[in-house]
Amino acid sequence: MTEKPNIISRVMSARGMGQVIIVTLFQIAMMVVFQIIAPRFLTPGNVSNLMRQIAPFIIVGIGQSYVLITGNIDLSIGSVLGMTSMISATLMTKGVNPWLAALCCVPASLLVGIINGTLVSNFNLPPFIATLGTMTIARGIAQAANKGYATGAIEIIIPPDGVVLPEAEMEAHKTIAERFRQVFYYGKIGPFFYTILIALALWAVFFIILTYTTTGRHIYAVGSNIEAAKMSGISVPKTIHTAYMVSAFCAGIAGLVNCAQSGTGSMTAGQSYELYGVAASVIGGISTLGGQGSLLGTVIGAAVWATLANGLALKNVPLAYQNIIVGIIVIVSVLVDVVIRRKRQ
Repeated sequence: MTEKPNIISRVMSARGMGQVIIVTLFQIAMMVVFQIIAPRFLTPGNVSNLMRQIAPFIIVGIGQSYVLITGNIDLSIGSVLGMTSMISATLMTKGVNPWLAALCCVPASLLVGIINGTLVSNFNLPPFIATLGTMTIARGIAQAANKGYATGAIEIIIPPDGVVLPEAEMEAHKTIAERFRQVFYYGKIGPFFYTILIALALWAVFFIILTYTTTGRHIYAVGSNIEAAKMSGISVPKTIHTAYMVSAFCAGIAGLVNCAQSGTGSMTAGQSYELYGVAASVIGGISTLGGQGSLLGTVIGAAVWATLANGLALKNVPLAYQNIIVGIIVIVSVLVDVVIRRKRQ
């Protein structure tokens, strides 16, 4: 009787783990360098803030990783984040309980994922075009939530303007709103902010699904060879739908984090987050060609991105140069993946 491999051997045998190890060593070296040039880098306060900065990158990286492994891409992530942030904030200004407002955002974000999956898998639209379209639609919905204004934000004010409530009820509303913000951003257990705990909990759930379930095997199979997947009886449309729904769901959660952080619903929220998701994924070893990588690498990739941003900010490096540096790293990561895949072929 053949012994089943344990969790460590299964993870380490996954394609792309070589890059995960390399990137992990790079992350350690980078932290050492930043500590030398910016002694505040590894102080408890900065490390705690760094973990909170990593959290949204992990969340959007999870969703983008699922889509990339199927051989597709999701450009709508940032707009779904902005849409969720705006919808939740707008509902709160109308006096809706923050938790109910957050719950309403889940089906809204999932609907975008369903549309993306349908356009790509059922109508064979190129994922770049399909998700570019839904990206624009979702951003338009965010704008419509603020009565069509192209700029500005909605403050989370409970109760809504013009409504006078008894002082006790007013305090109750404020308490609920504050708990919402505490859970999704400001609250912490010891040195760990709730934000990073939420991100790691989501990562654990989706890591298990991707690594140990039939759904996960189908996602890898579709990305590796879609024709072979069809011949083996895998429902390709269902698998692609699943990946895009995971991506949209994660973007929606990131939108709630953004709303709690700023206390507003900004229509510009989430801009460039599709890039952040791709960066966290490909830096961590997820192949842009599909069928390869592990969510373990996505966490490392998110850490690399956030560490670079944090360390360079401590050294007062202009944002423009930060973007250039990270962009180069993303291009190199993708180039390395393409070269390795070509050599294997």
